[in-house]
Amino acid sequence: MLDANIKTQLSAYLEKLVNPIELTVNSNGSEKSQELLSLAQDITSLSDKITLTETADFNKKAPSMSISAQGEAPRVSFAGIPMGHEFTSLILALLQSGGHPAKEEQAILEQIQELDQECVFETYISLSCQNCPEVVQALNLMSILNPKIQHTMIDGALFQEEVEARNILAVPAVYLNGELLGQGRMSLDDLVNKVDAGASEKQAASLSEKDAYDVLVVGGGPAGAASAIYSARKGIRTGVVAERFGGQVSDTMAIENFISVKATEGPKLVANLEQHVLDYDVDLVKNQRAQKIIPADQSSSGLIEVELASGATLKSRTVIVATGARWREMNVPGEQEYRGRGVAYCPHCDGPLFKGKKVSVIGGGNSGIEAAIDLAGLVEHVTVFEFADTLRADEVLIRKANSLSNVTIIKNAMTTEVLGDGNRVTGMRYQDRVSGEHHQVELAGIFVQIGLLPNTDFLKGDVALSERGEIEIDARGETSVSGVFAAGDATTVPYKQIIIAMGAGATASLAAFDHLIRSSAPEKKEQAA
Repeated sequence: MLDANIKTQLSAYLEKLVNPIELTVNSNGSEKSQELLSLAQDITSLSDKITLTETADFNKKAPSMSISAQGEAPRVSFAGIPMGHEFTSLILALLQSGGHPAKEEQAILEQIQELDQECVFETYISLSCQNCPEVVQALNLMSILNPKIQHTMIDGALFQEEVEARNILAVPAVYLNGELLGQGRMSLDDLVNKVDAGASEKQAASLSEKDAYDVLVVGGGPAGAASAIYSARKGIRTGVVAERFGGQVSDTMAIENFISVKATEGPKLVANLEQHVLDYDVDLVKNQRAQKIIPADQSSSGLIEVELASGATLKSRTVIVATGARWREMNVPGEQEYRGRGVAYCPHCDGPLFKGKKVSVIGGGNSGIEAAIDLAGLVEHVTVFEFADTLRADEVLIRKANSLSNVTIIKNAMTTEVLGDGNRVTGMRYQDRVSGEHHQVELAGIFVQIGLLPNTDFLKGDVALSERGEIEIDARGETSVSGVFAAGDATTVPYKQIIIAMGAGATASLAAFDHLIRSSAPEKKEQAA
């Protein structure tokens, strides 16, 4: 199952096992069961601290593999073969079950151990989804740390009957005690806070007590990471607050234009960015969304204040906004109703759930044509709908798409409505912009790839924005508000590229430092007697 190179690497990891562990493979005699058993046998052969048992329990999912500390009932299971992006999840489950410590803050580990309720989690994933492993790894860790918690990863492509029965059309899809808890990327903090009532309030109170920063970066994408690194290297107090570290890059697969790196993937780049940030004395606050910025001349503290959706308030002498952008929506009837139920925005994540079905891609730019090419290898047929009379994608991508027999491209098409049966997408309507005729097509899924919108709604009325909602900045990254700078895809800088965002982040950081050294520290306002 595993080649010699992977075995060598895995063997080195398994040397970190502190305590013995047990693998239990539940088989139904299928080809996939044999593959999973072969994988378990390969793993077992690499360490004398691992034992293997094979069962044929018809009351449990098969094929599946459970992992547990020796002598304990298993609480972590993989229903399916955890390869692809989930191979890392498997390795971590092996190590953590065997006593290797998790690299998480002590506070969150203690919070997990103190949870006092029975929780049975199930996570439906696709092996090509780059967002799923974070959720799987978080729930596995929670199960390993707390005996009242159990978690099973379920490969949706292998257990399609369950996917159909539960109407799952987007991954990761997390169920808690049989009820849907959430879909999409969720961090360990997110999941713990969903279970632990009152956790958000306690965290907000703790955040508000933090000392003021010299530079507070709002956003954790490439621009935010570069800003934080450049600021921290100046020896000033630096903080980063981000709803999701990595931003849109976390949802990007192939990256082949990052200079000096021939090819990489978004999640890998994000992990490297976060590690680089944490190599410096940076206070990283994750899973927090900014909802308002109060300029220094309007705040009671004399500092710039950033109000968070959790109720917390952070203070800083300067702020760098690097909140990036999000997927643009079609804004047609039915889109919101069927979001996550056939309307999708990540072909890499959700594409495998539409295997053998007819789907559409909205948008003929690079992202749209790339999505069509990727989906063509999974689905029965892909129809690309482009609003304009020409495609905006690179010629090499257009040629590739045109060479595929199950890809059709329709131009001058304006999507007018998403259709469904109340549970899932069944089709869509569009208008031919030349003839004016209306058409209806039957579809199981609609993948929207029509560009990005800046995440700047929280700045309206406080910071000058362009007609497109982008933050207006000068060559130094300065905004209309003194002490507030901005960088990356949320700004008016043209060409939304990773490398450009990083450079803009460095520029904004240097400008913020220049502002600090030319400004005196604010005097505390005396409270009225």
